Formats: sequence, C-alpha cells, structure tokens
Amino acid sequence: MPLPDGVTLIDLRPAELRFREPLERLTALPVRAVALGAIEGGTHGLGPELGPLVVICERGARSGLAARFLQADGLDAAAYPGGVPALRRETS
Repeated sequence: MPLPDGVTLIDLRPAELRFREPLERLTALPVRAVALGAIEGGTHGLGPELGPLVVICERGARSGLAARFLQADGLDAAAYPGGVPALRRETS
C-alpha cells in the first residue's frame, strides 16, 4: 500500500526493533513511536494536528487494533497491512 503524503506513521514496535530498523530509513514521512498500551489506555498524546495516522507494527497484527482505538478517540487512523516487511517491499 503506497503511503500518501501528509500522514504520520505511528510505530508500535518495541524499542529494539525501532533501533534496528528505523522507519525513517524507509520513508521521509514523520514517525512517532507509541506503545500499544498507551493507545489502549488513551494516554498516547496523539492529536488531529498530526494529520491522518498510519499505524504500523512488525507483522501487521497489532496495528489494526491500535487503529481502531485511535479511531474511537476521534482520530483519522488506519493500519498499514503487512507491517514493516510490506513497507520495506513498497519502498525498495
């Protein structure tokens, strides 16, 4: 799935995976690291000023859940299908 301009990527991966392969190496879009627990608890600190949000995780399983929580908080959010491997294929 091509990423549209103007979105902010929400990286759900744990710190060690973010460090190993930063999403900033795959795309020029802004990236925010946020834990799934913070999204579930409503303490994520994300707002509409970030524009549409695209949530990504390592394999694509948790991003759908996180996107639904963000939508329930009134944010424009979608999951990136297939996770980081799919993004890697899209941008290579």
